[in-house]
Amino acid sequence: MSVFNRDEDDGLSRGARALVALPERSGDNPRSAEARLDEAAGLAAAIGVDVVDKLAFRLRDPKPATLFGSGQVDQIALAARQGEVELIIVDAALTPIQQRNLEKATEAKVIDRTGLILEIFGERAATAEGRLQVELAHLDYQAGRLVRSWTHLERQRGGFGFLGGPGETQIEADRRLIRDRMAKLRRELEQVRRTRGLHRARRQRAPWPVIALVGYTNAGKSTLFNRMTGAKVMAEDLLFATLDPTMRQISLPGIDKAILSDTVGFVSDLPTQLVAAFRATLEEVTGADIILHVRDISHPDSDAQAGDVLAVLGEIGVGPRAPEGEAGEGAPILEVWNKIDMLDPEARAATEAEAVRRDDVVPLSALTGEGVEELRRLVSDRLSTGNRVRTLSVPVADGAALAWLHANGEVIGQEIEGDAMIVEVRLSDKDLARFEAR
Repeated sequence: MSVFNRDEDDGLSRGARALVALPERSGDNPRSAEARLDEAAGLAAAIGVDVVDKLAFRLRDPKPATLFGSGQVDQIALAARQGEVELIIVDAALTPIQQRNLEKATEAKVIDRTGLILEIFGERAATAEGRLQVELAHLDYQAGRLVRSWTHLERQRGGFGFLGGPGETQIEADRRLIRDRMAKLRRELEQVRRTRGLHRARRQRAPWPVIALVGYTNAGKSTLFNRMTGAKVMAEDLLFATLDPTMRQISLPGIDKAILSDTVGFVSDLPTQLVAAFRATLEEVTGADIILHVRDISHPDSDAQAGDVLAVLGEIGVGPRAPEGEAGEGAPILEVWNKIDMLDPEARAATEAEAVRRDDVVPLSALTGEGVEELRRLVSDRLSTGNRVRTLSVPVADGAALAWLHANGEVIGQEIEGDAMIVEVRLSDKDLARFEAR
């Protein structure tokens, strides 16, 4: 599945020297060119590629043949030769013909942003489901690049049938094989979705609320997950350190058990193939009772990153769907402003003052633990919002039901009437539905 097609002729591997080329267009992206180049270099570092040069080019009129202008292509080729570069990463989407022409002009392997992200996902996917999703996304990407990027297009296989006609070309056969494999992968992923749906339904019948961590890649979700659960999920200063969702049981003030879910990080311009392929994984977010949007508040592009996360959530039917903030369906979202320990005193004071003015934000440091207890209290309060006093009749012999109410609600009073225990308990509508579904 590797985008690099590593073999003896190609020679690309971990440690390959690379150059990042960024095409800039007016109004194309709210981020600075420097931040976008740094992110692309970070993506490359996530698969062990050594970025030796980063170049940004202003595009007035993107060229159909090469994307960049002829003079810009010459600059890229010169920089590649001087840096002894094996790989050129274009931080944009390339058509197959653009990719091929750039490879000819620069005499180096060329991949675009989608190919780079697919490469990372292909290397990181650890579960059978993750590998299925990555392969489907990769085949979807390659299917559109067969026509011009493959070299054996003119070869033909022998005809079938009595007339022995011209037969199908190699490209037609390859496309058919890809189409068949994609259909098989979609069937397998549909089975994954059904299984996840059953698991989710069982969890909703269970007494435990689900809390989902979402955020831009490298925002610190896994570090916060480890801090809150005591787990040892991979948490490194790498983009896409986490791909496969991880769940652990935690306790919160007044809530004996809850489930915390760590999810794949988002990124700007996430390839549409990956959004579609990872929908099964992201569906965990749609079933959550509360969503914690983890932000790296020390990052200069924190606001733009937050916008990208909300856009992806909108694609799966969660959170704001429109620029004016029209709410979508789904759980309430709390913002976790992580990495406050990375701010200078003045910026930190301003950030904490802004958080005080809002009731949906917690500033903290997942690394040091500062502010995490405040987050736990706020999550508990939000999960308890809407609790009302209910009067329930429970069979005296049903000790499990009584224990459930004591563990998940605030029991105000109880008395025996015949074979029943009349319990006055403060519960939310969702917890009441969970209790009745037991």
